[in-house]
Amino acid sequence: MEIDSRVFSDQKIGKLLIKFAIPTILSLLVMELYNMVDTIFVGSTIGAKGIGALTIALPIQKLISSTGLMMAVGTSTAVSRNLGKKRFDKIRKIILNSLILTSLVLSLLCITVFIFRNYIIKNLLGSSESLFSYAYQYISIILVGGIFQCLTLVIGYVIMSLGDTKLTLKATSLGAIINVILDLILVVHFSMGVKGAAIATTFSQILAFIYAFKKFIKVKKEIDLQFKFSFEIPIVKSIITVGFSTFIVEVSDGLLSIVFNNLLSVHGGDDAVVIIGTITKLSMFLFITVIGISSAMQPIAAFNYGAKNYQRLKLVIKETIIFITITTLIAWGGMFVFSSYLIGIFLKDIELLIKAVKAFRIVIIIFPCVGIYYVSIYCCQALEKAKSSFVLSIYRETLVCIPAAIILVYKLGTMGAWLAYPIADFISCITGLFYIRKIINSLKKLN
Repeated sequence: MEIDSRVFSDQKIGKLLIKFAIPTILSLLVMELYNMVDTIFVGSTIGAKGIGALTIALPIQKLISSTGLMMAVGTSTAVSRNLGKKRFDKIRKIILNSLILTSLVLSLLCITVFIFRNYIIKNLLGSSESLFSYAYQYISIILVGGIFQCLTLVIGYVIMSLGDTKLTLKATSLGAIINVILDLILVVHFSMGVKGAAIATTFSQILAFIYAFKKFIKVKKEIDLQFKFSFEIPIVKSIITVGFSTFIVEVSDGLLSIVFNNLLSVHGGDDAVVIIGTITKLSMFLFITVIGISSAMQPIAAFNYGAKNYQRLKLVIKETIIFITITTLIAWGGMFVFSSYLIGIFLKDIELLIKAVKAFRIVIIIFPCVGIYYVSIYCCQALEKAKSSFVLSIYRETLVCIPAAIILVYKLGTMGAWLAYPIADFISCITGLFYIRKIINSLKKLN
């Protein structure tokens, strides 16, 4: 793979955004689809309890994928910024440190969750007795695949930050296809339930990693990367600092799930937990679009920031906002109109379906405005504004949505939980707009 930095500096911004957004969105989609595809197959064979169990397991999957994304985004941003500065020796060190860091952190995380899984499922994830055994089986197995999933992410993002988007597309597509095939065999044909779904997910993640690693070996030779143990604290700190906001954004979703699971299990029972699980899975498509486009902008912005091309950087930010708003409006419109059909894929109970459709439409009512908020987070990351990106990353879910939900649920019941989402979206949009204007003004001064 020949490194051509002109892709970042010369190519039309709209075309470049699409080129980077498609593989990014697909890789994020596949991460989420592992749980969603499993949910569809388990729901059709076991029923609502299977859906509830996988909803309980979702925060664990979020935690693992969030950690992987932190490493991947932190690494790719650092690589892109140094590519702009033409520091190729630094790029080699960043990649090597990232792979070692990812392996160590993910191994430690998955082993810890495995050891304490009984306590975590019962006390932290809010599982009822009827859902516990299913959630326990699923989580125990998927922890193995999580390590390989995150290494695949890091490899894909690194190669994408060097200008090649094909690997991420191929590796994620391979994992998704294998997962569906294995779910059909293990869950449907052999009736293995959640255990079969977990095995399918884990095996497909391992195969996707093997494919990505083989391709990475070729790239390793071309960039003259030597595999040797290297752990340089400044580089590790840089990767974590830049990627931490992405981690917080993703983990906040998991924290949101835990809070909502606990709130709704008390105020709405298992039915409410099933509804929020279904809503989370569907609205995930909207979030993937927004986060995919925002994070696709990040290496482009980081490169031009490193190259001190501030005029192009301003155009990148402005065109990303336009692109993300139009794309989100289209996706949102489709989901709003066809919500009954889409939710019906997961829920067969008519009464539950009607409640879920109403709740879903309330939750996403003003979603198109939230793209600006996510652009502001990834802008701050690309421009090395770690404090601002951290504040923004905890803002929507942790500082606005969760407190709003806690207050409103006690006053309005389950309706309060649904209303907390549009309130958080509106406030986050205004805040994101403020930060973007601040960034644009600072770039004008630099220019």
